[in-house]
Amino acid sequence: MSITIKDEAGIAAMREACRLAAEVLDTLTPLIQPGITTLEIDRLAAQAMAAQGTRSATVGYQPPGYPPYPAHVCTSVNQVVCHGIPADKPLKKGDIVNVDVTVITPDGWYGDTSRMFEIGDCSIAARRLCALTYQAMWLGIEQVRAGARLGDIGHAIQKFVEGHGLSVVREFCGHGIGQNFHEEPQVLHYGRPGTGVELEPGMIFTIEPMVNVGRRDIKELPDGWTIVTKDRSLSAQWEHTVLVTPTGYEVLSLSAGAPAIPDFVKGVARAAA
Repeated sequence: MSITIKDEAGIAAMREACRLAAEVLDTLTPLIQPGITTLEIDRLAAQAMAAQGTRSATVGYQPPGYPPYPAHVCTSVNQVVCHGIPADKPLKKGDIVNVDVTVITPDGWYGDTSRMFEIGDCSIAARRLCALTYQAMWLGIEQVRAGARLGDIGHAIQKFVEGHGLSVVREFCGHGIGQNFHEEPQVLHYGRPGTGVELEPGMIFTIEPMVNVGRRDIKELPDGWTIVTKDRSLSAQWEHTVLVTPTGYEVLSLSAGAPAIPDFVKGVARAAA
């Protein structure tokens, strides 16, 4: 599959789709507290999507070789790296959870973003992991500009993460997105600068590093979806959808309730109003 360059109409549609995905997370943020179950988070997310007129891209999603995904969002708790299936176990103080939202608008455009949530008072290691993973995502975003290479993004993330004694999961990556959930290019979160596809204005893709406290090795659980760290160490992930512009980048999945952008970020961070 070739990389789809979005025109102005497509870019406008993606701004809307990604804003709506982020606003689902805004709705969930005050509700994610000790005692809530991830199944309840899923129900509330589905309710928020219905209220804005979108639908979930994940419920029933079935790539070749996978069972249909059974929920409206992914909820990945503690050692779960990604694709955690919502369940009826309450979240407790000290847990960390990633909530990954992908919506489809009525006209068929996909918006994708995820955030980490710290449940009550978390350990220093958990807070550090979440904070450094967030910074790593933004360091990757800061590499985005016309003429740069995908390897520049991966290298910036990998160098930062490994420099802090953490590890980058390599089996999963960011991806192009538009009128399909997953498009080209694949956006690795490790690599060598100056390598890979050259970025062009109109490309839209996610940057979504998965970072572990321990080793980078992972395994899949018998449900066919849930990915965990082999050594049971904590894992974190953040995700934004990014547009390559003629002058830099635009983050499409920002919203009023999004976490503060790190001070080191100098690029064109916010989507146009």
